[in-house]
Amino acid sequence: MQAFSLVLLALAAFSGCAMADETSTAKKGPMTPVTALLTVHGEDGHEQQFDSAALAKLPQQTVHAEAHGNAVTCSGPNLIEVVAAAGAPSGEKLRGRNLALYVRVSAADGYRAVFALAELDPGMRDAVPIVTDRCEGAALDAKDGPFRIVVPGEKRPARWVRQVTSIDVLSAP
Repeated sequence: MQAFSLVLLALAAFSGCAMADETSTAKKGPMTPVTALLTVHGEDGHEQQFDSAALAKLPQQTVHAEAHGNAVTCSGPNLIEVVAAAGAPSGEKLRGRNLALYVRVSAADGYRAVFALAELDPGMRDAVPIVTDRCEGAALDAKDGPFRIVVPGEKRPARWVRQVTSIDVLSAP
């Protein structure tokens, strides 16, 4: 039920519609649009929320990638920039015990994918994942958005998570 509610919330935000809850009535007046949010939890308990405007303030990358034979051009911040805002180490701090950190990306439908934190750092590899809300110059549709992970260079797009709702930085046992 919770995943279904998150999907509806994301769809409403993406389409600009407002959603009513069980207590809404016509007497309460017009509803305000719901903004889609992406929640990032740092390993230390720090939490950061992003909407499209907040993601747009981070350094942007444009990637060209292919999924299921279709080439796509998407833009957005590197995933490492997003998790760094919640306290994840990057760059020179990504060594020692920090190499045991990983990132779990969760979608509205319960789908999840995992990345080693080192995989996300451009200092460690060339093609790094981005968090996007735009591909081919347009906002993502309800099937893919409002937020999506795009991983250039992967042979299969299994970690191209659609409808991303949360990202957690965790430590391997």
